[in-house]
Amino acid sequence: MEVGVTLNNELEEKISEAFCIFDTHGDKYIDSRNVGNVLRFLGCAPTEKEVEDVIKATDSVDYPGEAHLVKFMEHVSKLLMDRQMEPASSEKLLEAFETLDPENKKYLTKEYFGKLMAEEGEPFTAEELDAMWPVAIDPITGHVPYTFYINQLKHKPDIYEIAEVIKEELAQAEKEKGKKPQQTMF
Repeated sequence: MEVGVTLNNELEEKISEAFCIFDTHGDKYIDSRNVGNVLRFLGCAPTEKEVEDVIKATDSVDYPGEAHLVKFMEHVSKLLMDRQMEPASSEKLLEAFETLDPENKKYLTKEYFGKLMAEEGEPFTAEELDAMWPVAIDPITGHVPYTFYINQLKHKPDIYEIAEVIKEELAQAEKEKGKKPQQTMF
């Protein structure tokens, strides 16, 4: 993908691809209101506070309310390599759903799940719920079969695995750089 910015590794390529989906003008800037969307598209699970922190760290000085690709890519790369905003594992999600399903029906009703998502923890908005339902609900039963839903959520390649590889490569390069004999000037 040609973005007009030097991309040094696969992690930067993935971040750039996600960013450019929301770069409607092709100028390497996105409206800061889309920062959370880019992070979620990458597979992150940020809280609203984490989204706000990324916005503050990447907000353009020249164009307030917008984030520039290079600044965003540098900041988010570091966050991913530190495994920040990482979503819960499939096992943790299954454990949580099973807690909500004491009768072991293997599904939650749309009404019950919607009420929980709108009122508990970090509440979903009506728009977020509307975006979630097509993925979460079985069209035949109208319920949320949570094992299937978890699989839907976890189908993407894990950006954190890519970040871990890049982090190791950077650490190795730094280590090798440190091994080179120092040149002295006389």
